[in-house]
Amino acid sequence: MNLLESFKPVKTFVFDLDGVLTDGGILVFETGEQVRQMNVKDGYALQLAVKEEYGIIVISGGNGVGAELRLQKLGIRHIFLNVKDKVEFLNEFLRENGLSWNEILYMGDDIPDYGPMLKAGMPCAPSDAAPEILEIVKRPHSARRYVLLAINAAILYYLWRKKDEFRGAASEATEHPRQRGRATG
Repeated sequence: MNLLESFKPVKTFVFDLDGVLTDGGILVFETGEQVRQMNVKDGYALQLAVKEEYGIIVISGGNGVGAELRLQKLGIRHIFLNVKDKVEFLNEFLRENGLSWNEILYMGDDIPDYGPMLKAGMPCAPSDAAPEILEIVKRPHSARRYVLLAINAAILYYLWRKKDEFRGAASEATEHPRQRGRATG
């Protein structure tokens, strides 16, 4: 099975927040306010996945009002913070939404993600994840920004499935304007 085909069953992406959608660092101001840093390229990939109608879930044991606002602006509706038991929470969510674990790409980076990653059809992790997490992943990788790569691969698979439809549209679009509608012969 090639890389694109491995994304065939994926209907929903589930992402941990800290260390996956952020760089894992937290900037603490003198006032006590905590700020996370997110990558704009991941933001583009996330909004593209929403546009292509993939399910996106962000789940975290932490709290991040700023990150939540950013994710909402990208079109993500399922943002769950302060979740203590991710497996229990996701079991309920999947049941309520008619999904199964084998349709889930779960990306996590630390011990709280261990349980969900064991259940997910496609567990993924950034390259700096905890060693226990890296042992679970099905696809070894070296990219820190693996969120972008995972989403783009799934979207490429979607486009690949529809290649005949897109091939026809692409050949029509590349035809010279003077040749369109001109009779041959």
